Amino acid sequence: MRKLILLVLAAVLYSAAAVAQSTEADYIRHHYTKVERYIPMRDGVKLFTSIYIPKDHNQPYPFLISRTPYTVAPYGKDKFKTTLGPDSAFAREGYIFVYQDVRGKWMSEGTYEDIRPHVTQKNSRKDIDESSDTYDTIDWLLKNIPNNNGRAGIYGISYPGFYATAALPGAHPALKAASPQAPVTDWFRGDDFHHNGAFFLMDAFNFYSRFGVPRPVPLTPDQFHGGVSFDYQDNYRFFLELGALPHIKERYFGDSIGFWNDLMQHGTLDTFWRAREIARHLTDVKPAVMTVGGFFDAEDAFGPFEVYKTIEANNPDAANYLVMGPWFHGGWVRSTGNFFGDIRFNKPTSAWYQRQLQLPFFNYYLKDKGTFDAADATIFISGSNEWKHFDTWPPRQTVERTLYLHANGSLGFEKEANEGYDEYVSDPASPVPYQAGVQQKRTREYMVDDQRFAARRPDVQVYRSDMLTADITLAGPLVANLFVSTTGTDADYVVKLIDEYPADTTVEGLGYDGKNLSGYQMMVRGEVFRGKFRNGFEHPEPFVPGEITSVSYNLPDVGHTFKKGHRIMIQVQNSWFPLVDRNPQQFLDIYQAKDDDFIKATHRIYHGGPHASYLRVQLLQP
Repeated sequence: MRKLILLVLAAVLYSAAAVAQSTEADYIRHHYTKVERYIPMRDGVKLFTSIYIPKDHNQPYPFLISRTPYTVAPYGKDKFKTTLGPDSAFAREGYIFVYQDVRGKWMSEGTYEDIRPHVTQKNSRKDIDESSDTYDTIDWLLKNIPNNNGRAGIYGISYPGFYATAALPGAHPALKAASPQAPVTDWFRGDDFHHNGAFFLMDAFNFYSRFGVPRPVPLTPDQFHGGVSFDYQDNYRFFLELGALPHIKERYFGDSIGFWNDLMQHGTLDTFWRAREIARHLTDVKPAVMTVGGFFDAEDAFGPFEVYKTIEANNPDAANYLVMGPWFHGGWVRSTGNFFGDIRFNKPTSAWYQRQLQLPFFNYYLKDKGTFDAADATIFISGSNEWKHFDTWPPRQTVERTLYLHANGSLGFEKEANEGYDEYVSDPASPVPYQAGVQQKRTREYMVDDQRFAARRPDVQVYRSDMLTADITLAGPLVANLFVSTTGTDADYVVKLIDEYPADTTVEGLGYDGKNLSGYQMMVRGEVFRGKFRNGFEHPEPFVPGEITSVSYNLPDVGHTFKKGHRIMIQVQNSWFPLVDRNPQQFLDIYQAKDDDFIKATHRIYHGGPHASYLRVQLLQP
């Protein structure tokens, strides 16, 4: 009966959503005129742009721009989008909505370049980047689209979030507001395809098997018949049987995927990656910026913090805001935000964000409408499930504490006097899965999923605190400092911060969809580090077999309350497959590895005494 009720409820909600979308689509058709234009850039290249203009001419309107590599479809002046702007409230609010295929994608002219490097010194009209293309677009719009109020804003999620960030250096004077959301920011240190130098195999393969296929001429999605063919139901088995990375090019990509070749050729933080670090150029920022992200974003959890912190450091007088919620990638507009995976947050966090922050932000800076008195950092704390408002991030109201790994799998804030270690074997032929069960595509829910499946493996080291006698809230960055040794010459290290629920959660209630959370091990944060980069991403160094070595690295920030009666847990492992490619555990160029390069290695994690491994955290004070 309960399942039947849930199915009926789901059907009702789906029907209501369909009606709402239909109603919004009808509103857009009746209240907006759509025009399509090729906007010329300074070097003569023309970018395809769809523009939705309010039919009501009783007031001037600001431009709200989205630049994307994912198509501005539908194409044709009589074919309309079903929604406009960042969320459903914007169409009725009234803006001139501008959607543009970026240079070299879909119907735009020119050559596409992934994360196009920013050109600091523009000495001629041929010196172009995403900042100049945005500048030229705004300039053209101001001069050619009537009834505008002389202001523009830009927004975007994920890759479009990168284009929003890239609009900030040397911004057009009319650009008054920007909202990079889950912005692609650094593809070597923390977003999408590399985390701390470790290659995110599954995401890169699936993404570039279609996105990376070259486009010979401008075309629309219905004219695109490219993409690399492959079929699998079990991602773990598929990538394990695929073997070393060079087999992907041999069996699937050939030379057709240009950026895949770049990934394979640039295995360190060299000039190729440094040229693509947009954050280094976030100086003299004039527009107001509201950066948005999700703590449980499987793709770009790094970017929002990096953009916010860099603007804050380089532009102390800028109107700079950060919003972080309990969301997956884009969840603030793609879900209700009241749950994720098995975890409930007990309130519609997405709707609150849209009404209290997103619409007021653009209205205030682009229309002088209302007020925008948001805190510099608006943060949702999971666990306690409440919004907190801080004057900066990380909050000033924190104290730094250290969680030490102890003997016998225990964990505490006090350092043990006696040195010891935990020893185990890591085998690349049987890597630790990133999630329990069998999946085809990478799920997004792994970011909060139950980690008991990993805790049972002998190649995963588990450390648990005593049962908490009071709530503990962590807010801010995490730093893992491991003292390790290996019989190999290279290794990956994965550290996971976990909220272990009580053995009986009857008092707390059930998780989403009636999930029993008794003993649940919710991952709050997990991150990988490729050990050969421990002394710098530019110059990898081998481990000396058997030598105790420090491996220290940052994990993305957290905002979470470990409730009274719960335990804090840390898991340490050396693989996370097929999320991350396998480390051969030998010092070599992994991108050129052979199948027989992958070997077993014996690892030690040290604790106590002079080699006390730990996780440094920030405790939020009441």
